Amino acid sequence: MRAEWPKRAVRDLLVRERDRFTFEPHRKVTLPDVSTAGLYIHIPFCRSLCPYCPYNRVRYDAALVAPYVQAMHDEIESFSRALRDIEIGSIYIGGGTPTTLIDELNSIIAHVRHRFGTAGPVAIETTPDDLHDETLAKLKELGVSLLSVGVQSFNDRYLKRIGRRYRSSILPEAVSKAATAGFDTVNVDLMFALPGQTSDEALADLDTALALGADQVTLYPLFTFPYTAVGNLMRAQQVEFPRLRTRRRMYRALHEAALARGLTRVSVWGFRKGNVPRFSSVTRDNYIGIGAGAGTRLPGLFCFNTFSVQEYIRCSSGHELPIALQMKMTPSMEHFYWLYWRLYETRVPKAEFERLFAHDARVRWLLWLAIHLRLVQDQGQDYILNERGSFWIHLLQNYYVLNYINSVWTRCLHHAWPGRIEL
Repeated sequence: MRAEWPKRAVRDLLVRERDRFTFEPHRKVTLPDVSTAGLYIHIPFCRSLCPYCPYNRVRYDAALVAPYVQAMHDEIESFSRALRDIEIGSIYIGGGTPTTLIDELNSIIAHVRHRFGTAGPVAIETTPDDLHDETLAKLKELGVSLLSVGVQSFNDRYLKRIGRRYRSSILPEAVSKAATAGFDTVNVDLMFALPGQTSDEALADLDTALALGADQVTLYPLFTFPYTAVGNLMRAQQVEFPRLRTRRRMYRALHEAALARGLTRVSVWGFRKGNVPRFSSVTRDNYIGIGAGAGTRLPGLFCFNTFSVQEYIRCSSGHELPIALQMKMTPSMEHFYWLYWRLYETRVPKAEFERLFAHDARVRWLLWLAIHLRLVQDQGQDYILNERGSFWIHLLQNYYVLNYINSVWTRCLHHAWPGRIEL
């Protein structure tokens, strides 16, 4: 109770009493009218389960592939009946490891294009040991233009420490092949502040990714969730996570190095070369989600599918949307949702901020405080989150957002149809 007090106090300062962060069990959901949204496709299968990964995934099982793919087709049909004339503005395929179903994704994308108007890019995540010539060619055939490669580290010591199954020797060829395959953007995910890692080692990983042709790098620390196995792994290896001061020093060093190498910041964690299209998985304001554990965010509504692959297959085959939980969102909650992701992108359009928060004295006071604490800069048309502000919003994300995700996902991973969850 004592540990919850500061978190609730800050939230109470921002939100109103009527804004209840509560997920209710709900199998029948009425979707609001909307003209355009993004589409998220979740592929839960992995050939090995990395202990630090917090996402909904299961070990690859060939017997589950056909029924899971059919369930996704069924869910597309259910969304088509509910939303009809919606245009899909972008497609993001995540997991799990989406390329485990590289041959099946073609029919899924074709079905989406048949049922909805589609425009914008197709983005996908993958792992380096899946980046063979044949896979890259199939990704191009799918229409993928934005590719993200989960390298994490070019150092065998840290790959082993976080439980990755590949060796660093495969990484140069995998990344360079992806970089020359003709995608609009190739992003490389790298972790920093790994147990025992030095700033020089983290900077070496950054330089290696850029030398191999990455158009964007996403640099993030090792997040820990109670329901993942990473804590047990680290304890077994008898290592400690870096202290806050170490993480702060490494983030500053990486930030300065990225800018010195000509990159521009596109999010708290992301830096890109020039004006290549930005790879991002999380900043779409409206989206529908297909697959076990996928989320859907539409005006006034935030919901999750059941995380159980078996229950997802069963429910979708019955021509029902496999939604397990929903949260009704008030206008003020939606405004904060918008503000959070604009801060994540480190750029808040001033005109839209004024429109949404013109009469909210609390938020305007917090903005004034952030400017005077030198976390945010007023740069004409935008409020810009600087390097200092980016690091501290990361801590806010750790303390609040990841805590909330953990509360919801822990229940969803253990219960196919969880009960009420109040955050």
